[in-house]
Amino acid sequence: MAYETITYETRGQVAILTLNRPDKLNAISAELRRDLEAGLIAARQDDGVRALVLTGAGRGFCSGADLTGPVPERDGPPPQNQHLDEEAWMGRWARLLHDFDKPLIGAINGVCAGAGMSWALACDVRIGSEHARFKTTFAERAISPDSGLSFLLPRIVGYASAADLVFTSRMVLADEALKLGLLNRLTAHDALLGDALAYAEQMAQWPPLAIRMAKKVLQAGMESDLQTAVKYESVGLAHARRAVNDVQESAASFREKRKGVYTGT
Repeated sequence: MAYETITYETRGQVAILTLNRPDKLNAISAELRRDLEAGLIAARQDDGVRALVLTGAGRGFCSGADLTGPVPERDGPPPQNQHLDEEAWMGRWARLLHDFDKPLIGAINGVCAGAGMSWALACDVRIGSEHARFKTTFAERAISPDSGLSFLLPRIVGYASAADLVFTSRMVLADEALKLGLLNRLTAHDALLGDALAYAEQMAQWPPLAIRMAKKVLQAGMESDLQTAVKYESVGLAHARRAVNDVQESAASFREKRKGVYTGT
């Protein structure tokens, strides 16, 4: 498929999706939202892809919503469905990234601001270069957080640190981002993509159905009490064990003291 605002490629069992509006620091336009959705669907539906690296072209990861584009003209009042839309595009896109059911690794190459920071936080893990930096920005635009940031940020850094970042709208540089948990790992800028790919490959080596269910179980556990979480774990185990060949290969490779080769079947 041809994309206008992203690039999409696969290297082995890992896909790389690059936001590609470098002249705008990869600011989010309607076209970028459309292409990102198509890329995520392609990666999700391709059984050969076991993990996805999300990064940005040029100096930024994503600088948030594009405020420089033309304002769409309205032909009459908005339809009733638009008035009743409780999520709007910001909420739907937060869920689109959060619900991607394979390991999603953010390779943070530069600034993450506003909704772009939300997109970074929706990744399962984030590896950043020394150029990575984060800024909530919403207060500066006279709005409250959107695009899932109010859900994601406190779960990653804790409430007090989340309040600090939202209420001050200050810039967080790479070293502090690592300490806060906004980044899981820090690497040299020139090595970022290679290190992110190697990190993704560590995840891609395991039985793919088990990893996909592990992600679902972890997310469910974050959003429920212990009783509900352990019940969902039982459901997850049943689904993971449907890959009978991988279950047998796991046992055989353990007995034979070798690396397992998994097919997802």
